[in-house]
Amino acid sequence: MSQDRPLLGIALMLSFSALAPFADAIAKILGQTLPISLIVLIRFVAQMVILAPLVLSMQRVITPGRRVLWLAFLRTLLHILGIGLMVSALRVLPLADAIAIAFVLPFLMLLLGKFILKEEVGPRRLAACAVGFAGTLLIVQPSFQQVGWQALLPLAVAVNFAFFILITRSVSKDIDPMALQVVSGAMAVALLLPVLAVYYLWIGPGDDLAWPNLTEWVLLATMGLIGTLAHLLMTWSLRYAPSTTLAPIQYVELPITAFVGWLIFSDLPNGLAAIGITISVSAGIYIILRERATLVQPGPPIPPVATPTAAPSPAFADRRPTDAPGR
Repeated sequence: MSQDRPLLGIALMLSFSALAPFADAIAKILGQTLPISLIVLIRFVAQMVILAPLVLSMQRVITPGRRVLWLAFLRTLLHILGIGLMVSALRVLPLADAIAIAFVLPFLMLLLGKFILKEEVGPRRLAACAVGFAGTLLIVQPSFQQVGWQALLPLAVAVNFAFFILITRSVSKDIDPMALQVVSGAMAVALLLPVLAVYYLWIGPGDDLAWPNLTEWVLLATMGLIGTLAHLLMTWSLRYAPSTTLAPIQYVELPITAFVGWLIFSDLPNGLAAIGITISVSAGIYIILRERATLVQPGPPIPPVATPTAAPSPAFADRRPTDAPGR
């Protein structure tokens, strides 16, 4: 079992936050000319091709029982839907706006915990949820004026991913995480190949959605590699640091995403959206800190045990309480 190494966990999460926006940027580029089903399929093919040899070499268990198999199938459907919705959103929204709207997820997880899992949630965290959601609406508002209902797609991504996390929590104790990714990758490929075959063989791509050229194949492979590596970095970070420590680090992804959006697409959130991002990030970090505080509340005090009083040894009479051995 791995010992906690918070600095290493934080470094891995920072690496994830730095890589993920580039995968999203590539998906935004490819979404203009390629069918969404092909983009999602390549993402899962890369996941399966990269992780399957690692799982087999490490002799991880990849034969789940019936319950785990059913939950893994449902989780895969949600994963496919989530990636497809995000690629659809990235077609029409600035990169930073789409990712910032999807960061409503911590608020949704808190509400799901209260109303579905019946967890105790205090009024301060509920108030922070309301403030954070108001910030999200500020981000949505200018985008909604420009592109219409499609500005709500990242909200659908957040709702979808909230249920994805609940199912992942339910199944994670019964199968190795890397093995689960291989199983999910295989399921996704089996589901998406017929869809793609129907698209190319019977429906036929339109003028704006054609078969990938060499540059697009390179971008597809790069996106799959970056996405899989980023996911592994996040998984490994949780081995070395608790999620309550790492959760605020994920918000570093927002300014990096804004920079990548400006660097590649020359777009930045407008003033109203920037204010909304600031409000949402602040509310999200507050919720995370309150969650951490509730987890470390001290228990009832233990009464002291009376012990005989002895005179201190002369050799240790001048030692201060902080002078512990080895320091």
